[in-house]
Amino acid sequence: MSILTALARAEAVESGKAQPLTTVRHTHVAERPLVLVPLSLAGEAAAPLAAIVGTDPAQPRLLVVANPRDRTQRFDFVAELARVVLSYVDGCARSVDTGAGGTKLRYAEAPQVIVPNRGGVEFVRLLGRSTRFRRPFGPYPVHRTVPILGQWLTFLRERADHPGSSMLLAMTEVLGNHWATGQSGLEDANLAALLGWIDPPGGLDGATAASLAEDPLRSPPAGPSTDPTFDNEILAPALAAVARSDSDDFARERALAALTAAVADQMRPTWDLTWQAVRLLRARPAGASVETRWAMDRDVFTMYHMALAEGTALPQPRRDSAVAAAGRLDRLEREQARYDAQRALDDPLVMAEFRLSGEAFTGTVVAASPNRVDTSGKKAALRPHITVQTDDPVRLEPGANLVSPARLTQQATVVSVSSVDVVLELSKGMGRSTKQPAPGSVPEVGERVTYGPVTDAYQPPGRFPSRDDTPWTHGGPPPVVEYSPSENDAVEDWS
Repeated sequence: MSILTALARAEAVESGKAQPLTTVRHTHVAERPLVLVPLSLAGEAAAPLAAIVGTDPAQPRLLVVANPRDRTQRFDFVAELARVVLSYVDGCARSVDTGAGGTKLRYAEAPQVIVPNRGGVEFVRLLGRSTRFRRPFGPYPVHRTVPILGQWLTFLRERADHPGSSMLLAMTEVLGNHWATGQSGLEDANLAALLGWIDPPGGLDGATAASLAEDPLRSPPAGPSTDPTFDNEILAPALAAVARSDSDDFARERALAALTAAVADQMRPTWDLTWQAVRLLRARPAGASVETRWAMDRDVFTMYHMALAEGTALPQPRRDSAVAAAGRLDRLEREQARYDAQRALDDPLVMAEFRLSGEAFTGTVVAASPNRVDTSGKKAALRPHITVQTDDPVRLEPGANLVSPARLTQQATVVSVSSVDVVLELSKGMGRSTKQPAPGSVPEVGERVTYGPVTDAYQPPGRFPSRDDTPWTHGGPPPVVEYSPSENDAVEDWS
């Protein structure tokens, strides 16, 4: 936890309400996200009990497994979930972004799946792992959509590891990145308590609202784990009643209705809270770089959708090889550096963290040489120098590259650092003249400026998430994905 975050938490305790950690929203919120609230059977991590899913907060779809330990019923449940999820995914591939330019094909939308908490992300991983190798033929066949759903769930789970990606979001993590509450990080994992601090009901402060949210009768757990009292007193008898009614259709119908009603009562509060969080996020203005990162998500989605349609997507392994794991870690580290720099340039509150650590500074220009020309190279180049006086602690070495949020196309290189002055050499973003910079491109004496971190280490993704290096340039309408089973498909158990 940083010093500024700790200060914001202390202010939240004093004021009784969560304090913003950012001035803008750093996560894309789709116009039509798919909210998924899953429940699993206690003691059976990969045995789904129920799920409430949909794109309309007023019209959720509830799916319930009458006997979660029954293999056939589990996969019937997955097939029903696949109809909803795959329909949503295919709907995102129906229109093309005409502004992508060149021969690149980019879909205008990408799927955005929102789960209440980190446990929901783990549920997606387990469900994808358990279904993507299933066969629609042979022993224990499943519906043909089941392995396709498993491939997409695995794809979404892998994208969730990429900093800045908005395709699979855990709502508690997104809210925690934008607000600081007066409770611990572990308590922030409770969606109801977290929203109690951020948006408390009328007449209550954050601490009181969060305390009320700890009551499982008022705010049932957001899943996938269920409340033990609910398991023992309501769920277990309801499942037993369904099991006893196999020979009586009327009794079975009544037992299923009672089970469905009990599960719905547990899940509907979390469904409403998740959509409440979506509205809170949507009300905040988006950062300047959010659309760029969402375009990257759409690029990756387009590539993977094309790969599945053309049959060129490589199988998703159970675990990476040593070389693939090292390459993935390298890419994620560079993406994290790029994401941190983008957030800082978009948001002065995030930039303040970098200023506090000495990686960025704000000050006043006290000297400028806008017409300075560097003749040390083979060709003379316009390289103005400016001197910035600052009170911030600066822990930068000469040669460090910086950028100003006011001039994002211009690069500043640290020439020297003294106790109060930083001398910078400017390049790029000053027009085409080699002797005279464009008006306003060089900060003037007396101007207040901020310079922060920038990284060029990150390389935009040019590979399929399945590590396929095949080039991708396509034309024509988006294809329809068809699943063709292979005799070489692997089979994996739920365990």
